[in-house]
Amino acid sequence: MAKNRQPETLARLGPAETGSPAENEAEQFERLASHVRGILTELGLDLSDPNLVRTDERVAEMYLEMFHGLKEGAEPRVTTFPNDEDYKHMVMEKDIPFYSMCAHHLVPFYGHAHLAYIPGDRIIGLSKFSRILEFYAKRPQLQERLTEQVVEFLEDKLHPMGAMVVIEARHLCVEMRGVKKPGALTVTSAIRGVFHQRSVREEFLDLLRRR
Repeated sequence: MAKNRQPETLARLGPAETGSPAENEAEQFERLASHVRGILTELGLDLSDPNLVRTDERVAEMYLEMFHGLKEGAEPRVTTFPNDEDYKHMVMEKDIPFYSMCAHHLVPFYGHAHLAYIPGDRIIGLSKFSRILEFYAKRPQLQERLTEQVVEFLEDKLHPMGAMVVIEARHLCVEMRGVKKPGALTVTSAIRGVFHQRSVREEFLDLLRRR
């Protein structure tokens, strides 16, 4: 099915490939679609139902998109710039939306992230905050790990005086199954450098409260 469709590959899915990139992508897509067909069949669904025709392909393509962060070479290229102005105050990008997939149940969790750092010798373009967040969100993920990975990336690439990340998210594994608590919000934070100082954290939280 859909041999001519070549969505972006998920590098860690399936066995190692030896063909061309285009061939490998098509083969990965077919393997995914085949597994989805198996699940639908096991559930006793009629795959000839018009509503299920090509569902296997749509789900396969969705997973390749949602797990794009696992693809080799997907890490964003982050160019830093000299801090020529010697700016030593907080830089914050808040309310960045994201979507990810819970590693435990493969259902979505989603929300907003708030990223901040105090520059050292280098600064970063503001658009890169969203790219960094999306890179780590596009994989089976834990919110706690996502928070740490983002702040570690900032720490590693910028060597700032400090960095802080707060993520607020709703988890469908909590809302639609198990305890079934719609609207429950999970908040995680990760802190590096001068953000361990209470006054700096309070400045972050004050900026976060301003809408």
